[in-house]
Amino acid sequence: MNPPARIFDRVDIALTTWMAANGITILRLSLGLVFLWFGVLKFFPGQSPAQNLAAETIHQLTFGFLPPGTAVFILAVWESLIGLGLLLGVYLRATLLLLWVQMIGTITPLFLFPEICFQQFPFVPTLEGQYIIKNVVLVSAGLVIGATVRGGRLTPSAAAAERA
Repeated sequence: MNPPARIFDRVDIALTTWMAANGITILRLSLGLVFLWFGVLKFFPGQSPAQNLAAETIHQLTFGFLPPGTAVFILAVWESLIGLGLLLGVYLRATLLLLWVQMIGTITPLFLFPEICFQQFPFVPTLEGQYIIKNVVLVSAGLVIGATVRGGRLTPSAAAAERA
């Protein structure tokens, strides 16, 4: 192997090893920050762009039992708890359960309010629809974090580990 290729290989191994060692923690912290930030916004009326849609969705899902203001308050607490659990790394199983239940609720406006979520159903989402659809990334992040609650870890490739 020529010297530039060896240097590239060493840098690549070092970066891959660092990412394997730190990626899950960074993912957990960033996901926690997003949930805490979005949750806290809902404590302040009019500050969350998702507030009205969330309130109406929860109102519909509870068959009118929860008034919009109460629904948004509960959602604010719920999302803030998810955020704190992820940021602090505590009660991760319970935190991830809250996340997945919340995510199920989050996708329901696509079906309850397609006129709000799509310019042309099902391929041209509105900004609200895009806001909801991007949650597949949050669910995926939760799955990756969930894979570690019983000690699972990322490792660099076996070949990289042997050369390191």
